Amino acid sequence: MFYAQILTLFPEFFDSPLSCSIPKRAIEAGIVSVDAIQIRDFATDKHHKVDDSPYGGGPGMLMKPEPVVASIRAARDRHPDTHVVMLTPSGARFTQAKALEFTEKSGITLLCGRYEGFDERICDYVDEELSLGDYVLSGGEPAALCVLDAVIRLLPEVLGSPESAVLDSFTEEGILDWPHYTRPEMFEGKGVPEVLLSGNHAEIEKWRRAQAIKRSKKRV
Repeated sequence: MFYAQILTLFPEFFDSPLSCSIPKRAIEAGIVSVDAIQIRDFATDKHHKVDDSPYGGGPGMLMKPEPVVASIRAARDRHPDTHVVMLTPSGARFTQAKALEFTEKSGITLLCGRYEGFDERICDYVDEELSLGDYVLSGGEPAALCVLDAVIRLLPEVLGSPESAVLDSFTEEGILDWPHYTRPEMFEGKGVPEVLLSGNHAEIEKWRRAQAIKRSKKRV
C-alpha cells in the first residue's frame, strides 16, 4: 500500500476531495492510505501557537520551526522511509515525471505552509521543496491535493485502464495529449476530423502524434 501523510493546519480541507472519484476508489480499494495531521497539535505552549512575526520586520507571519519540525519528526516516526516534501513557491516545479517518481516510493509526506511561509530553518528537515507554478496560493493545501491526485492516479490498478496513465499529457518528453473527440459526429456545425473516422490506425496514430507536437509547441 502507498501511504500519504499531509502536515497541515487545516486537515478538514481534504475531507471532501478525498471522498469522491479516483482518490476515494483508491482508498477504499486499499491501494493508498491518506492521513491529514494537524501541525497545531505539536505546539507546546498553552495557546498552541504555530506562527510568529519575522525578524527584521515586514508584513505577515511565519510558521514557527518548533511545531513544524516536531510534526515532521512524528511523520518520520510513523514511517521511517517517508519522503518529506515541502510545498512552497520557492521550490522546484512539480511535473508529471516527479509524480511518477513518487509512485516508486513507499509513501510521501506533504508539508503545507500558511501565512507568509516557513521559517527558513525548517528547510533543513525536509527532503525536497516543490511548487505548482509561479503563483501564490493561500496555503499549501491546494498544492498538496494536486500532488496527491497526480500521484494516486499513477499507482497500479487505480485507473480502469492502465493505458490511460501511460498516454497522459507530459508522460512522454513533456508532450501534451492530442485532441480528443466523441459522439456526436457533428456538433453545431463542427465535425470530427476525417482521419479519426477512417479506421486506418496507422494514419490515426500519425495524426495524433502530429497534433500532440503541434499543441505542445503552441502551449508549453
